[in-house]
Amino acid sequence: MNITTSEVYERGTSLWQDAWIRLRKNKMAVAGGITLIVITLLCVLVPFLSPYDYEQQDLLLGASAPSTQHWLGTDVFGRDLLTRILFGGRISLLVGVIATSVALIIGVTWGAIAGYAGGRVDAFMMRFVDIVYALPFMIFVVLLMVIFGRNLFLLFLVIGAVEWLTMARIVRSQVQSLKQLEFIEAAISLGLSSWTIIRRHLIPNAIGPVIVYTTLTIPSVMLLEAFISFLGLGIQPPQSSWGSLIADGVETMEEFPWLLIFPGLALSVTLFALNFLGDGLRDALDVRGAKD
Repeated sequence: MNITTSEVYERGTSLWQDAWIRLRKNKMAVAGGITLIVITLLCVLVPFLSPYDYEQQDLLLGASAPSTQHWLGTDVFGRDLLTRILFGGRISLLVGVIATSVALIIGVTWGAIAGYAGGRVDAFMMRFVDIVYALPFMIFVVLLMVIFGRNLFLLFLVIGAVEWLTMARIVRSQVQSLKQLEFIEAAISLGLSSWTIIRRHLIPNAIGPVIVYTTLTIPSVMLLEAFISFLGLGIQPPQSSWGSLIADGVETMEEFPWLLIFPGLALSVTLFALNFLGDGLRDALDVRGAKD
């Protein structure tokens, strides 16, 4: 068959390709993603970019306003604030990623099992979720930190352990819809085990909403860590996070306002970037959205 140059063939796109196209058209989501990448790179590369160590003190200098030597000024111990903020960003971002990963593992597993099992198993598992939902999260976190000590790794686990509940509900809802479809019935007829069906078929097909909620959980976790550190129960000196830097800035905000303004801006910009990216992913992965 002869093919003329006037013939046009439309190449089909997968769900993920279509989502990527729509995400790129969302300017706020793209801006949020770029901002997040830049902040992450600065935090990771700060030892190579900054001439100061985050513990390096100059007591004679003390708290000084922003200058050409110290772009964001120094704290009351003469430590470079920009360096402190970038090192603090490492811990805040690490808390966000690790605690969210803990919440992701627990929530996805719990929700998938409950949704697929149904019946009494589902009722029991989701009633447990309802009970935990009723507990005051902050009091629960604070009690665990007081009982087991102010350990950085424990902080990751504690925050993740109280952030998985909504994830479980989202996954359960998705699995309940998916298990009625023909490909799941085909997998059952082939004799696949329940765990294999959950792991290979249900969870991968529910990944879209999981990705969206994950991007929205990270800022929530970071804000929770900031609040815990603000109370003095989180990151301990000489280490710092954005929350602990904000707490330090509050104590001297009248005399040295930059010690509060700049860490607050770093946290706010990162949270805005994550939320814009999460909103963009939600719209891009919405299968009900019309194809452009």
